Amino acid sequence: MEETLAVRKLDRLGVVLVAAGAIATALLPFIYVKANRIASGKPMLLTQLVDQPSVIILTLLLAATAFAALCVQSAALRLAIATLALAALIAALGLVATGFTPPNSNAARMTPGGGFWVLFAVVGLVTSDALVKIRLTPWMRVAALVIYTALLAAYLSSGLLDSLSIMKEFATRSAQFRSEAISHLLLALGSVAIAIVLGLPLGVLCFWVPRLRAAVLQGLSLIQTIPSLALFGILMLPLGYIATHVPLAADLGIRGIGTAPALIALVLYSLLPIVANTVVGLEGVDPSVRDAAAGMGLTRRQILTGIDMPLAFPVILTGIRIVLVQAIGLVTIAALIGGGGFGIFIFQGLGQTAMDLVMLGAVPTVFFAFSSAVILDAVIDSIRGSAA
Repeated sequence: MEETLAVRKLDRLGVVLVAAGAIATALLPFIYVKANRIASGKPMLLTQLVDQPSVIILTLLLAATAFAALCVQSAALRLAIATLALAALIAALGLVATGFTPPNSNAARMTPGGGFWVLFAVVGLVTSDALVKIRLTPWMRVAALVIYTALLAAYLSSGLLDSLSIMKEFATRSAQFRSEAISHLLLALGSVAIAIVLGLPLGVLCFWVPRLRAAVLQGLSLIQTIPSLALFGILMLPLGYIATHVPLAADLGIRGIGTAPALIALVLYSLLPIVANTVVGLEGVDPSVRDAAAGMGLTRRQILTGIDMPLAFPVILTGIRIVLVQAIGLVTIAALIGGGGFGIFIFQGLGQTAMDLVMLGAVPTVFFAFSSAVILDAVIDSIRGSAA
């Protein structure tokens, strides 16, 4: 008990986070009350909302989180307090939004302000820091992700957040949202799958033929320097020509705009991390292990599949993790050339000056990228742990 309640010296990260939270609370609006989706709205500070019970509870939990971040030694206790504060923060936002929404109004928009997002980031960082200090096992980290996702899903399904502008945008575009979510994931996962099929053999070939390695890696590095939108544009001309002059290609969906140029560009961007990590992983295998296998009569192919690839797999998977997170983000740009995905909402929102519509595309993109990184990190760490 004494260890749980032990007080430590002021934590430097805690000082920075508490200062950021205090500034956000005092100076930045917690929520904007808008008459419609494009109106500037009336900013409301958190200090102006202290007459509401949910905000009072939130304020107490934020103060407890600040004290825990600064002084409490127990990471488990800091995690529990920060999690309660995170839940209270989201609940307070929903309740405040509901309170300010006029009855039977479909035009009014309640938008989270900068104060909310800063507080969300601060409490989230306190939570993340506590999770790191607890030293969770790889699959416990995935379990934590599932728990926090389930908490968010419970809020969404309860209707508590329905008065928020982003949820109203979702309500009017729910069918399109689901369709674009599927398109986004299929394009990201499909490009990564194709890159793995092409990149692994190319990486093995580069490892076996050192003279080829420099040329291939330099060529793939050059592709990485091309801005994504420029690469999409470069691919539009040849693919459009092929679609015009090769009827079969057009029947297969190959056109100057749409999924084809987006998929090819994503595959090209994905090759370098996979090829480079394959080479690095194979180079990291102890040559004596390879020599012993050859002495036992194993062929080059058997050594590759039975020894080299299993030992190099964690390094290769690290490259795949980088590629997947990168692809999930880049798919948003593909919406500009008809590739679909969450980028459609982002660019529609920018064109209409409707930031809530932008958030409808940005938030799930960040969530999917973050979740894929956590899951693949857990897989990589568990493989390394079992190998050790």
